[in-house]
Amino acid sequence: MKTAAASKYDQIWDLDSLLPHPSRPEFPTLVESFRHGLEALAERSDHLPAIPGPAASAAAWGDFLQECERLEMLAVDLSAFIGCHAAADAGNKLFRQYEASLSALDPLRERIMTNLEFALRDASEADFQAFVQSHPVLRANEFFLIQRRKNARLRLPRGEELLAADLAVDGIHAWGRLYDRISGELRIQVMEKGEIVEKSAGQIRYDSPERTVRQNNFYAADKAWKTVADHCADALNHIAGTRQTLYKRLGLTDHLEAPLHRNRMQRSTLDAMWGAITRRKSMLLKYLSAKARLLGVDQLSWYDTQAPLPGTEEPGASAEISYDAGADLVCQTFSAFSPDFGEFAAMSLKQRWIEAENRSGKRQGAFCTGFATKKQSRVFMTFTNSHDNVSTLAHELGHAYHSWVLRDQPFFLQDYPMNLAETASTFAEAVLAEQRLAESKSRGEKLAILDHMLADAVAYLMNIHARFLFENRFHDERRDGELSAARLSEIMLAAQKEAYLDALVADGWYPDFWVSKLHFYISGLPFYNFPYTFGYLLSTGLYALSEGAGTEFPDQYRRLLVATGCQETEAAVKSTTGYDLSGPAFWNKSLDVIERRIEQFLALIEA
Repeated sequence: MKTAAASKYDQIWDLDSLLPHPSRPEFPTLVESFRHGLEALAERSDHLPAIPGPAASAAAWGDFLQECERLEMLAVDLSAFIGCHAAADAGNKLFRQYEASLSALDPLRERIMTNLEFALRDASEADFQAFVQSHPVLRANEFFLIQRRKNARLRLPRGEELLAADLAVDGIHAWGRLYDRISGELRIQVMEKGEIVEKSAGQIRYDSPERTVRQNNFYAADKAWKTVADHCADALNHIAGTRQTLYKRLGLTDHLEAPLHRNRMQRSTLDAMWGAITRRKSMLLKYLSAKARLLGVDQLSWYDTQAPLPGTEEPGASAEISYDAGADLVCQTFSAFSPDFGEFAAMSLKQRWIEAENRSGKRQGAFCTGFATKKQSRVFMTFTNSHDNVSTLAHELGHAYHSWVLRDQPFFLQDYPMNLAETASTFAEAVLAEQRLAESKSRGEKLAILDHMLADAVAYLMNIHARFLFENRFHDERRDGELSAARLSEIMLAAQKEAYLDALVADGWYPDFWVSKLHFYISGLPFYNFPYTFGYLLSTGLYALSEGAGTEFPDQYRRLLVATGCQETEAAVKSTTGYDLSGPAFWNKSLDVIERRIEQFLALIEA
């Protein structure tokens, strides 16, 4: 009797080497020590020396900043640790309690940063520059201090700011946690081998080669999400309503000013990106039409856009791939781009930084999170044996590599905005896809790879554009009051039809998409979605640049990753690549790559 071969890579991550398990008595002791440290630092922050001040004040500021760094690193570790446990076991009440208790300490962290920012804001530019140069710790953190000084203009008066932080624990962030609980507990009934089984949202696949399976999964999931739509509408309304109340008090131009600031990005850059996409994405209609013909339908439905092509089951193009094979593929392709990148991926797998097991009870989605004091990351996903999962693995390891490259920088210069974070992850996907395409031998395999790449283009240029349009219009209407679940679905449907250029069949849209997409409910990050498109197009353009740069490009790429922690978005790109993101040239260079892939795809179909 044959026994199953042992897996090369463990699919369950190692968390025990990071911190004591939350059920052990050492963990609450650690949390309590952290709380005491925060309380002491918050009290200290209330009495920061004025700028300018006596010579001794620079040393006091330097000591304060070092203690702030120590506690923020611990805060990152604790939050990431509990977040990992809660994602892997969504129903565990202890983990949820710790999520809430750590969230309850956020007002102390907010108080510290609020006091720091107000102290920096009140100094003149000349005094601020002299202050930064007066101490080595301050000089090392100059960019961080400049950013915090800019942040101060997004702060309410001090008393109101601290009150808002206190109220946020049981307000906006509580609504976000409520959505996490609802989505984590949701069970979807689907038919498998003649039996009805229950699955969590993260286990439902829409990339099955069988259209009936995709269709049944889609309608089963939509039916389940509809049962919680009213609750999700409440959460979404209150998250957006809280933000808009704050924006009004701050006198911000609109609801995009804050997310642009968070991404260290100019509005002209966002407009240039969406403008280029709007002008040129009709080229994707040729791909969608061709894919519909290959799938044997007149027009695609929502659940067809990620479907594998029929007739591409030649060697290497199977819709099924094991975790071991997928992980090896990622390591090999990363190594072909850069030995350093490949060695990092192999280390992450061997040291069990990745949670990939397909089991019930996990939260949906995928993420990468960092542990600052350990200089390590952890990746969360659910691997269901698809090539799309391999891309997700590459995507999240791209995030982890970004943190790895920055690990020896000062902690406050390891923080990068989301749009540039998504550049690293989608660049990793591009490395994987382009290497596979170059090495593929058969027509079927090339078609499958190109189809996956173009399905990604549809996701970033159409799906995420629909999310952006939806959020924009929702926020516009939310100023006049709460919106019903039905109205939210109407806005989503209109956004999808505009973003997809009405390419899908009349009854093939997904109006309830806003209910199931957790990105809308992330209480700490407004307009979470457009950075994905930014990162995708930036990484696509970077990959195009790499084709002519030879062996020097991996080092240039590392320099860009380092720059993301200590420069504005536009400056980071211009200083390392020479391109101006506020104009159309770079975005068109990226879109040229997509157009070439469409031409390759259509040529292979006709061959």
